[in-house]
Amino acid sequence: MEKKNIDWASIGFGYVKTDKRYVSNFKNGAWDEGTLTEDDTVVLSECAGVLQYAQTCFEGLKAYTTEDGRIVCFRPDLNAKRMTDSALRLEMPAFPEDRFVEAVKAVVKANEAYVPPYGSGATLYIRPYMFGTNPVIGVKPANEYQFRIFTTPVGPYFKGGAKPITITVSDFDRAAPHGTGHIKAGLNYAMSLHAIVTAHANGFAENMYLDAATRTKVEETGGANFIFVTKDGTVVTPKSDSILPSITRRSIMYVAEHILGFKVEHREVMFDEVKDFAECGLCGTAAVISPVGRIVYKDGVIEFPAGMEEMGPVTKKLYDTLTGIQMGRMEAPEGWICEIG
Repeated sequence: MEKKNIDWASIGFGYVKTDKRYVSNFKNGAWDEGTLTEDDTVVLSECAGVLQYAQTCFEGLKAYTTEDGRIVCFRPDLNAKRMTDSALRLEMPAFPEDRFVEAVKAVVKANEAYVPPYGSGATLYIRPYMFGTNPVIGVKPANEYQFRIFTTPVGPYFKGGAKPITITVSDFDRAAPHGTGHIKAGLNYAMSLHAIVTAHANGFAENMYLDAATRTKVEETGGANFIFVTKDGTVVTPKSDSILPSITRRSIMYVAEHILGFKVEHREVMFDEVKDFAECGLCGTAAVISPVGRIVYKDGVIEFPAGMEEMGPVTKKLYDTLTGIQMGRMEAPEGWICEIG
């Protein structure tokens, strides 16, 4: 299929309408068969559950053109499982996980002309989401829902690409213990908007959130998990029940341990120890890995030895290996790559 006439190297991380999207509706206790449509609009009751009580969750994944020209997705089965977890926590009906993967494949295939070419630095971002549609005025779950998937070609999430960024420790809390921080609920991101706008206004690319209970432990940013590298080369990621279980982070830790041979630790990370790490990065679907060069907080500044010019050596190995797997330059662990038929 002929690609769309897009300047792939210059696109940012924003919405570009593509040709097709997937829609399925839940009514009378069951999901319908679903369909692809050209209609990009959503028509809702003014009293829809999503508008009144924010009953919505979403996912994010990408499609890539590999070095040999195939179009693939990266571990969509894990996105399907995580969306099930999100839906159930919000008292929403889970969209069947096998149908989730098939729907992803169908919508990517239908928008094949928008999948950026290999080597362009761009990818096709895929956004599955679900929301309550019927009128709900009493505080209770909706009983009708819509599941949708749209796609949009995107460039790097952070403007500098792989250039180290400066972040700040937020005065706000992202998620409470026993709350919804571990699922991909829309309400979590609404909570973070004031904090990120404030951070951007002060010249920072992102926030570091600490745990709400003690404000002594590192959790995550508004849209990514942390990875740290110790001075002896151990790869460390924070552990908390209120952190979103990032598929990218889990993949990086597997790559670090089983492919690159690094020692790995998934544990609580105290903020007091961050100053002693050699490298820091943010990892997630959107950014893959974005290196952090500096953290600003009330009592001072942490400058990582890797500096503000380029990724640290361990972070770069992790980035190169994971993107090599995603782009088909390296052999993938079994089940990680889903080809679009």
